[in-house]
Formats: sequence, structure tokens, C-alpha cells
Amino acid sequence: MSFDSIGLPEDVLRAVKECGYKNMTPIQQRAIPAIRFGQDILASAQTGTGKTAAFSLPIIEKLLQSKESSVPVVKALILTPTRELALQVADNIRQYTQFTSLKTGVVFGGVSTSSQEKQLKAGVDILVATPGRLRDHLTLHTVSLSQMKYLVLDEADRMLDMGFLTDIEQILSGIKHPHQSLLFSATFSNKVKLLARNFLKNPRMIETAKQNATAAKVRHFVYPVVEDRKSEMLAELIGVNNWQQVMVFAGTKESANIIAKELQLDGIKCALCHGDKSQGKRNKAIEDFSEGKVRVLVATDVAARGLDIADLSYVVNFHLPFLPEDYVHRIGRTGRAGKSGTAISLVSPKDHKFLGNIEEVIGHKIEQINLPGYEFDPLDYASKAEKKAAAQAPKMNRYKATQVKNRAVAKKQASKKPAKKSRYSAKR
Repeated sequence: MSFDSIGLPEDVLRAVKECGYKNMTPIQQRAIPAIRFGQDILASAQTGTGKTAAFSLPIIEKLLQSKESSVPVVKALILTPTRELALQVADNIRQYTQFTSLKTGVVFGGVSTSSQEKQLKAGVDILVATPGRLRDHLTLHTVSLSQMKYLVLDEADRMLDMGFLTDIEQILSGIKHPHQSLLFSATFSNKVKLLARNFLKNPRMIETAKQNATAAKVRHFVYPVVEDRKSEMLAELIGVNNWQQVMVFAGTKESANIIAKELQLDGIKCALCHGDKSQGKRNKAIEDFSEGKVRVLVATDVAARGLDIADLSYVVNFHLPFLPEDYVHRIGRTGRAGKSGTAISLVSPKDHKFLGNIEEVIGHKIEQINLPGYEFDPLDYASKAEKKAAAQAPKMNRYKATQVKNRAVAKKQASKKPAKKSRYSAKR
């Protein structure tokens, strides 16, 4: 179904076409009619399937139809979990409303409130906000939700995972007047369902993909490697294969800094995006990466959602996430809008417990690739319990046991030679 066929206002349809949109995605086909009808909805869809347009286009249409005053007041509120997602959503909505008189504002933490106060005082029709910073503005009385008609909770599961439940409850409990509520989530966890039960009225449930599903055109690979050789392997994969745009997820801010430093030593230009970076520096890192000025963006899970980078081909999990659902969100940065992508995980022996959980959540085993030169004996890194279990396993016949022993001896002798650590200079 095309956007031409659903009767969008002329100015909005013009903007949609300038964005390059032609045919609606499944979530757009199902959510837009329900929102137009005035229903509360609880919607789940894979990341990268056009959720922002699914909820914002019908809201924009309704706001244009009911424009009552030339002075903008907050009529639609969109809550998001992170600054990056807030900026992304606000930017998309500004594109959709570029030929209209509607004003869009965005507020988030980590920056001064003064410029945000000026923006709010000037008036906005649509406000995109993170929960904590919105509570600040409500406390300061720099924003009013008294005329709000539409509420969107975007990436609700992530907001709950990040501990925003109290903020959300306080914000929503203060909105007494009738309004339409839309809850969008990558997953329908029990916490999300409870939130929906408390704040949505007879919602229509929309689910366009299997829970925790990953994009169909994303290929998944696991590369076994010992922990202290991950940086070396990553540089080799990027340099030898001449990958030009790679997003690397690290487990902590400290490890992200180390990874970036190692890649720079290998001649691979990279940028950093994590919580210790100012919002300005994070925006600059994302901009440089999107424009191809750097080949690698090293990030923590602060960037696992909300970033929409066109044609991102590779996502690398330098460290596997603690929560298997976060794997889905991380690799959702590639394979967006029906395009193909590759998700690679560097897995050391200590990562295997996380790998098993991830494979259980996504519903299939991930193909393993052994990169020559990085082989290792898992038993050398096994726990005492694992070694004991291996020792108690059924014994093989004498001939086969001798072969295995000879190979082990040869490998041990070879390992005594000093290993050469190559640096792989990246070719642009």
C-alpha cells in the first residue's frame, strides 16, 4: 500500500515523498488506521520498520485538522528513553512537518535547560522528551501538558529497563484530561504489559513480527577468540576485508575507550559514543560516522536504539550484552528497512553463557567461523567444573586417543614460539 493512497494532507504527503517514502511498512499499514480511528494502541515491531512515521503521521494529520490557534501549545508528547532517540524522532517529525506551520521541540538531559526553556516559551505543538528532563521542566513550570491530546511512549521496554518507571508514572498520573495513548515497544515484556494495563484504555494490540525477532536479511556470525586478542581480530576483520562503516558495541565506557585507542593504532579512524561524552561530542561522533569521515563508531548500549544510520553494513559485538534482548536492539542498527546487514560477535570462552541465552531468544544457532591464526583449545580456558566434566566423559579408543595426544603435543610445541602480533593498516 502506498502513501499516496491513504489520503494524507497535501503538505504532509509532499514531505513524505521528499523523505523517499513510497510504500508503507507493515507497522504503518496497521497502526495508522487505528490511530486515525482514535484508539489507544499497544504496538510491537522490529526496529527499523518505520515506527516513528507510524505514530507521528496520523498525529500530524489530526493536529492540522484541529489547529485552533496561531500560538503553539503542546498537543502531542512523545517520550523516548535516550537523547539520541529523542533527537532522531524530533528530526524525523520536523521533516514530516516542513511544509506546515507545526512546531516541534525536543528536551533531554545532559545539557543546560536555558535554551530549552526559550524553545518551550516560544511554543511547540509536538514535544519530544526524555522522562527525566521532562519532569524537570514540569517542576520548573516551563512546560504545560494541560492541552495535550496525544501521548506516545516510544521504546517503552527500554525506558523501563533504564529505570524510568517512576518518572513515567509521575508524568502520566498528572495528566487528568482525556487523551489518546500510544505505546510502542520492541518487546512485550511483563513490565510493558503492566504499564499498558495501567495507562492505556482498551488498547488495540498490534504485533507485526515475532517477539525478539531479528531482521530477516541480517546474517549472524560468531568468531571464537580469546579475550586479549579481540582487538587484534577486530582490526584484521576491518582492515583485510576493507569494511568501510562498522558499528562496534562495547560492554563498558572504559572498554570502549580502549577499543577505540587500539583501532587508532592500527590506522583505523574511529569515533566514540558513550555516557561520558557530552551531547555535543556524541552528536559529532554520530555525524562523522554517518558521513563516512570515520570508519568505526565504538559505542556502549546508549546507542543501541534510536540511531538510524543509512546503509550501515556491519555491527560488531566486541562484548556480548548481559541481556539477550539487547542483542536484538544492537544488531537492529543494520538490516533496516529491508536492507541486508551483517552482525558479528567476538566470543571468548567466558562469553558462552551469554551466547546460549541469545540463541535461545532469537530462536536459532549462530554460525561459527574460525579465523585462521586465532585458534585456541577451549579446555585451556575452562573452569574446574568444565574440566572435570570433560575428564569424566566417555573415553575414546586407543588409536584415536593417540592421534589427539600427538596433535596436542605438536600444538603445545608450536605455541612456545614467540607469537607475532600484526597490525592491520586500514585501506580507505
